[in-house]
Amino acid sequence: MRIERVELLHVSLPLVTPFRTSFGTMTSKDTFLLHIVTDEAEGWSEFAADPEPLYCSEFVAGAEIVIRDFLLPRVTALREPTTAALAPAMAAVKGHELAKAALETALLDAELRAHDMPLAAFLGSVHERVPAGVSVGIKNSLPELLDDVEKYLAEGYTRIKLKIEPGWDLEPVRAVRTRFGDTLPLQVDANTAYTLADAEHLRKLDAFDLLLIEEPLEENNLHAHALLQQRLTTPVCLDESIHTARDAAAAIAMDACRVINVKPARVGGYLEARRIHDLAAAHGVPVWCGGMLETGIGRAPNLALAALPGCTLPGDTSASSRYFAEDITEPFVLRDGHLPVPTAPGIGIAPLPDALARFTTATRELYSAGPGNRPRPTRVG
Repeated sequence: MRIERVELLHVSLPLVTPFRTSFGTMTSKDTFLLHIVTDEAEGWSEFAADPEPLYCSEFVAGAEIVIRDFLLPRVTALREPTTAALAPAMAAVKGHELAKAALETALLDAELRAHDMPLAAFLGSVHERVPAGVSVGIKNSLPELLDDVEKYLAEGYTRIKLKIEPGWDLEPVRAVRTRFGDTLPLQVDANTAYTLADAEHLRKLDAFDLLLIEEPLEENNLHAHALLQQRLTTPVCLDESIHTARDAAAAIAMDACRVINVKPARVGGYLEARRIHDLAAAHGVPVWCGGMLETGIGRAPNLALAALPGCTLPGDTSASSRYFAEDITEPFVLRDGHLPVPTAPGIGIAPLPDALARFTTATRELYSAGPGNRPRPTRVG
């Protein structure tokens, strides 16, 4: 397979409602798609992070530079640019897992399409559909929160995740438990908002029989999470702290977590995500597939990962309508609390041309196999 062209498309999609977490409020999904054209097939992917480095250190403008100036030259220099060869070729570039994931996924999509193989089959998925959970952001009031949870349960979501932060934790959880009962699968996500000094406060969450508490302390501090887990009966789930299978192995060995949220973009792509899944499964640690407010381009491959046998908890792979009135792909629709795993070759989906044109704010050609192979930025829209 030979790479002929790589283009980057900046897109902006308004969210149906603002989404607030402990690190900020989002009103739109502003990111970019990568489109790789080879001599055998085309591939698509989505950069999962945001315009500002608030959730993680990577951000849209920085990732574009990293892909254009450091990752693509190494990949296009490969004699045979297969997906398996990408990680070794990009290893000299430290970090930047989300940028690497975008490049790997686009090439993997093209490679699988060329072989007429769905991503789910490639990964070893075992389910045709997966249960869908939903993430509920921080609200302005308890009545607003309860109304949202009631709406999502009526739509069929099988699990509720509440975003929490200091000052918005015990009361929201208590209100949801009181209103909807003890049998509702319920978990919370702090997005690193607490410190170990808050351990006694967080221990009060044990009374609510939660599935897990996600990334309560600062990321990458496995020791602190291990100390916190000793003081909680609620399982600690790590998200932002897990960048590689090596991190997952250390966290499991230290008992720093008893559940892992696997986000393919955060760990560098679906190959590493599968390694983390396999490692966790071998140690009896449940995993689930998290989300980053992806469009259909990012949501489709996440569903394939969520269908792996070790993903025993509902993920954040919600229906398209949870975030977007209109997506850039055919929408994913919730049915009986589940979403279908794509079965078409590659990631199983592609942008709708009209929608893509409406939501694209700029395109840039990052690579062409023609003379010079120089980036040629072009503004559109």
